[in-house]
Amino acid sequence: MITAFIFFIHFIFALVVFTKKWQDENATAGFLNVTLIVILFAVGWTITTMIAKLIMGPKGLGIQFDRDTFALSLLTIAEFFFYKFYYREEPNLTDTGKQ
Repeated sequence: MITAFIFFIHFIFALVVFTKKWQDENATAGFLNVTLIVILFAVGWTITTMIAKLIMGPKGLGIQFDRDTFALSLLTIAEFFFYKFYYREEPNLTDTGKQ
């Protein structure tokens, strides 16, 4: 159940990023950003699975939180900080009228 929730979060995030980039720039930018998300998810899951294999056994912490769920949780935490940095809003540098 936790694994399905993590996949759902990633799917919703990809839709939000695609829609925002499509509206702000164009559809190509939206597809490129979704492709980036998919590639980082696949590569990141592989890396966090290797880390999880070093830390815990296949059964993990129970039936709902096995080693794969732990790897996906590590990935989601790492992606949160990466995407928070990558998709941050640039400050609006407008003239305030002061001289």
